[in-house]
Amino acid sequence: MRQLLLLLLGSLWFTSQSMAQTKYWIFFTDKDTTAYDYRLHLTEEAIEKRTLQEIPLLQYTDIPLKEKYIESIKKQQIKPVVRSKWLNAISVVMTEADKQKLDSLPFIRQIIPIYDRIKILSFKDSVEYYTALEQMEAYRFQQEKLNGDGIIVGVIDAGYVGASQNEYLEHLFEEKRILGLRDLVNPQRTEHFKFSETSSDNHGNTVLQMITGYEKGGMQYGFATKSRFYLARTDHGDREFRGEEDYWVAAMEWMDSLGVRIINTSLGYALGFDNPQENYKPEQMDGKTSVISKAAQIAAGEKGLLIVVSAGNEGNDANWGIISTPADTKGVLSVGANTFQYLKAGYSSIGAEFLDYLKPNIVCYASGGTSFSAPVLTGFAACMMQKNPKATNKQIIAYIEKSGHLYPHGNNYMGYGIPKASRILTLMNGEKEQNNTKIEQAKGVYVFKNKTSNTIKAQLFHKKNATIVIEQEMRNFGQGENRIDKPNKATQSTLVLPDEVIEIFWDKTSAKVVKKAQRKAKRQAKKEAKQEAKKNK
Repeated sequence: MRQLLLLLLGSLWFTSQSMAQTKYWIFFTDKDTTAYDYRLHLTEEAIEKRTLQEIPLLQYTDIPLKEKYIESIKKQQIKPVVRSKWLNAISVVMTEADKQKLDSLPFIRQIIPIYDRIKILSFKDSVEYYTALEQMEAYRFQQEKLNGDGIIVGVIDAGYVGASQNEYLEHLFEEKRILGLRDLVNPQRTEHFKFSETSSDNHGNTVLQMITGYEKGGMQYGFATKSRFYLARTDHGDREFRGEEDYWVAAMEWMDSLGVRIINTSLGYALGFDNPQENYKPEQMDGKTSVISKAAQIAAGEKGLLIVVSAGNEGNDANWGIISTPADTKGVLSVGANTFQYLKAGYSSIGAEFLDYLKPNIVCYASGGTSFSAPVLTGFAACMMQKNPKATNKQIIAYIEKSGHLYPHGNNYMGYGIPKASRILTLMNGEKEQNNTKIEQAKGVYVFKNKTSNTIKAQLFHKKNATIVIEQEMRNFGQGENRIDKPNKATQSTLVLPDEVIEIFWDKTSAKVVKKAQRKAKRQAKKEAKQEAKKNK
């Protein structure tokens, strides 16, 4: 009897497993390239955007999927959820038995599960919105009348409930600057601003405020107060981890086809899958493993989109700590968070040591999450595009990095630091920038001489190599000599003063190498500045 019961239980378990439905990506082998006409698939705004940035109008990733492949899958009683031209794939919900039927079809290249444990990087409301704009010198853009006018921005988030009642977003509705909203989670939904479906339906409302918000006759909360917007809801809010990567990819493709220049997204994939075997591992945060990072790289590398991504809030997580995906993607602008004292916020995720490029790229003040940081940078970048509409996403990222207060001595805590509007304007105008960095050498102790009568506040980043931080600290330097001791395992330390950055080398040989590299970088920067000034004329 016991054996019969075990057999029955085993049979029920097998049946339940075979009947359980999972969401998958189905990747196809090829496309039909013979009859494609880009004019039938791109809007005038998208064509204008690509022409302006000298991006090819004919791209393989824009060509639609083969309908006969999709029809073959439909005949198996499997319905497509999302179609992705960029990935040459569709998403479907099916059983393991269904998957086994499709595995042998010759036009299917690969079938992989979709990771639906996407985490919206939520933040706590703060009254200190002005701190970020103050640190980034918002007044300089205001003086130049740079406010994102003429730039179309996309926002991918969990919902926008409350936006139409938000006093800081009144201008978006009065001036009809929300050009469209697409809800991929619930396509039948018609009211997007008043009624909540989930507990996080207002997340995008606050993100919008950080990009474009201002108080009439009062305080400014975002840089891009004159930009226009397309909005997408891709994430279901009633889970600790929420969202679907196929919806996110679909939103990206939709926005690109409409002429969007910048996309803000405050989400990330890391841990938390039901099946531990499907958990990402830290070493997979390499910018090329996850499907979502591949889509982000297509957006940045082929479509010319500037993707601004929150770096993540796992900085204090001993089991993770590093940035999540798609913030790990090389071509996107990953934004961390700094404190009021110009140090890395404890929760802000750091760049992985195994990357051969710097992440995060930059930081911005935020007291409650990197979801705050990314939208501020999105508005900042929109102002830059307004100043030079021909600037590519790569040029914009390069300018932002070079304007960082730590540049060129970036690290995996802060990237290149806090971007400064005054430096951006100098760089974009092709003007000569004042050099505020210097290199020093020391064996075990470095002595900083404060020649003023005031106490100087400074930050120190002690590193085991050029970019990987061991520890950070805040220091107060009184008048006269101030001693800095070499920490254990440190080879370099970055001393950040109010008007100067000093890179201290505890190794004489490496200091010579860096000085040579710096001279080369300065020559290259000078050449690029001249070329940019010539373009602007």
